[in-house]
Amino acid sequence: MERTAPADQTATPTPAGAPVSDVPALLDGVPRQRAGGRVPCGTAGPDVREPDAVEKPRLRTPRVWRLLPTPTGTPFTFSYGIVLCLTSLFSAYADPAPVHALLQGSSTDVAHLVRTPELVLVGSALWLAGGVASPFAIGFVLVLTALERRIGGLRTAGVFLLGHVLATLATEVPVGLAVLAGQLPASSLHRLDYGVSFGVAAGTGALAGLLPLWLRVPLLAGFGGMLLQDLLALTDPLTNWGHLIALAIGIATWPVLRRWRGGRAHSGLKAGPFRSVVRASRW
Repeated sequence: MERTAPADQTATPTPAGAPVSDVPALLDGVPRQRAGGRVPCGTAGPDVREPDAVEKPRLRTPRVWRLLPTPTGTPFTFSYGIVLCLTSLFSAYADPAPVHALLQGSSTDVAHLVRTPELVLVGSALWLAGGVASPFAIGFVLVLTALERRIGGLRTAGVFLLGHVLATLATEVPVGLAVLAGQLPASSLHRLDYGVSFGVAAGTGALAGLLPLWLRVPLLAGFGGMLLQDLLALTDPLTNWGHLIALAIGIATWPVLRRWRGGRAHSGLKAGPFRSVVRASRW
């Protein structure tokens, strides 16, 4: 049926090219029409609210500053690093006589381990052999910072202390036994042995177990190859063996460290799913 205008009205033609808003809003003979004019096909009306856009999760990118210790993020590594910087400045600029006396008194040789084991085990870890530019000093900052961000300060200190103490005893006790058996001279009981290298080696081995495979393999291959090269050079076999032993001690802690890290992630779930995802993605 053809639609026509009422008899008393004359239909007004729509001008060509007129905008949609100029077209009459209501149609004759159609009940319950919405006011406000026509809505172009494919667009929402003024009273229709479009759903909010779903924001896609962004991938977290590594930040350079997270490689370095901070007072709040890694308090153990930061405070320990300050102590090592102070003792390094003292050993570099102080009178050589008192510096040598302090280093000798902090040495973890057999003679000092027999008399004052607690004192020398702590005192020897307050010095950097080779200064702040040595490889193990740089490794101390990078390795312990990364480890502390994953398992916390107290557990990082425990890994460091475990490698430092056990590797020292594993290298010095055989020397004492060899002296008692007459295989080494008595002068072997007195040697200058100090530094943080055993703890750093243990921390490197522990950190490797918390990294993805594509980072774990190069880290262990590069660091282990460096230690083997030092051992083959026979510059200081006792210390070189201690480094390899400390690395093995760090690797042996992988099951415990993974449980610790899993416990931290589980506790993060209680604080909210988003926070736990962020914590698990940190590196």
